[in-house]
Amino acid sequence: MHFFDLPTLLRPGDCLVLNDSRVLPARLLGHREPTGGAVEVLLLIDRGDKVWECLVRPGRKLKPGTRLSFGDGSLKAEVVEVCEGGNRLVRFEYEGIFLETLERLGKMPLPPYIKAELNDPERYQTVYSRAVGSAAAPTAGLHFTRALLEQVQEMGVKVCYVTLHVGLGTFRPVKEEEITDHEMHSEYCMISAETAETINRTKREGGRVICVGTTSCRTIESWAAEDGTLKECAGWTNIFIYPGYRFKALDCLITNFHLPESTLIMLVSALAGREHVLAAYKEAVEQRYRFFSFGDAMFIG
Repeated sequence: MHFFDLPTLLRPGDCLVLNDSRVLPARLLGHREPTGGAVEVLLLIDRGDKVWECLVRPGRKLKPGTRLSFGDGSLKAEVVEVCEGGNRLVRFEYEGIFLETLERLGKMPLPPYIKAELNDPERYQTVYSRAVGSAAAPTAGLHFTRALLEQVQEMGVKVCYVTLHVGLGTFRPVKEEEITDHEMHSEYCMISAETAETINRTKREGGRVICVGTTSCRTIESWAAEDGTLKECAGWTNIFIYPGYRFKALDCLITNFHLPESTLIMLVSALAGREHVLAAYKEAVEQRYRFFSFGDAMFIG
């Protein structure tokens, strides 16, 4: 089966929930002033007042007070604080609109296993992305084309959008012996009144709520009431879904194949069960499916 066969798995009255977050060109390459030493800064979280929490390299060289310059010098910055865990707070200095400066100077923060630069940065954006703020793409959505979305809507499937700005903590492996000791990262997410009503109506009418990607799943499960209903909301979530969790709003999930020991595969196992997930991964390996960001997808119902 190919992804364009998705309509055969859907029914009129179902609802697809998509994460419309758009990836920031958040990777900045520059140099230290006045030494000229090379630096790399990856924007993670906007802390306000032109200050961002960032991953930096080389960390040992970037102490508070270090001055940085990027591109043609139109973007400058200063390291102001070392965060717990080693990230840095960096205050940027620029004229005009920061996002426009990033579009000109920044690069896509591709996963480390993708070695080549993308000739077309839009390949790392979903076709429905619109709310800028992610440090990584909600990759399950990369499979969709506009034509496929139109096709499922024409067959009576509702499409709605949530926003969760993906942080790199999503990919941090679980190292603790007890998974309950794992500290989940926080990510900012939003559900509009229109989306809440669409999901609520779907459930009332007996349709299935099908999340595209673990980020969409985590968003609606973070804010769903015990009866699965939703209302307009926004805020930070650090929900950790692992086997034993009872899903309140989600019925089905479309997701890629994830790394072992990741919180993502634990979420998938909570929905599908460990044995089904192991069987799916065995099949994927035998059939030489592609894994990770530009990999293949599975439908869990």
